[in-house]
Amino acid sequence: MLKIAIYGKGGIGKSTITSNLSAAFAKLGKKVIQIGCDPKADSSINLLGGQQLMPVMNYMREFDMEPEKIEDISKVGFGGVLCIEAGGPTPGLGCAGRGIITTFNLLKDLNIFETYKPDVVLYDVLGDVVCGGFAAPIREGYAEKVLIVTSGEKMSLYAANNINNAVKNFEDRSYAKVLGIVFNHRNIENEEEKIKDFARRADLPIVGDIPRNQDINRFEEMGKTVIEGDPNLLISKSFFNLAKLLIRDEEMK
Repeated sequence: MLKIAIYGKGGIGKSTITSNLSAAFAKLGKKVIQIGCDPKADSSINLLGGQQLMPVMNYMREFDMEPEKIEDISKVGFGGVLCIEAGGPTPGLGCAGRGIITTFNLLKDLNIFETYKPDVVLYDVLGDVVCGGFAAPIREGYAEKVLIVTSGEKMSLYAANNINNAVKNFEDRSYAKVLGIVFNHRNIENEEEKIKDFARRADLPIVGDIPRNQDINRFEEMGKTVIEGDPNLLISKSFFNLAKLLIRDEEMK
């Protein structure tokens, strides 16, 4: 099973990349689960035709009980991708990271991985926070690999460096390791040189290259990924290339 946590600065495009990657894996014949680990609970919206899924934490507050079956807190989206959103506490109250911990414990109790038997599990994790509950995907054995999404912007690279250093702190515990960088273009000056310089200093490969493209926005307005909208576009091929690389890496392992 390929288990990947996707981190990066808030607003850098993690959810767009995660959902398009899920869709690409699905088109390649893989059985996929996508788990949104952000209180906004919008990770899977473009796999679900623009419809937002009720998060786990909302379900528990609304019904004052734990769900009895996985169907209570999930929906099947494009390509058969099983979508789950952790959600968070009532705004202003409680720790958002506990939503992730609660969700993961619940998924374990429901035996989701043994029952669903996915080929790929993707965790879309809030911003650049790698402490507490937000580190759960990489320290509790849920994910084995980390992708860091970044552009060449200063604060994005700063966050990417923090994430890389945080993950390295877990290396001696056999937790998840950083597989590489996904370069999400913002078309700023000398962006490619900045990314390559960061990758060299961090000793990380650039495993994905996602050009800035208006087709992404166009299809998101329709509640779709570009993979669903038109899998033959060049931008769609960027996601297919990343998915194929990840599959090859897993097969080599």
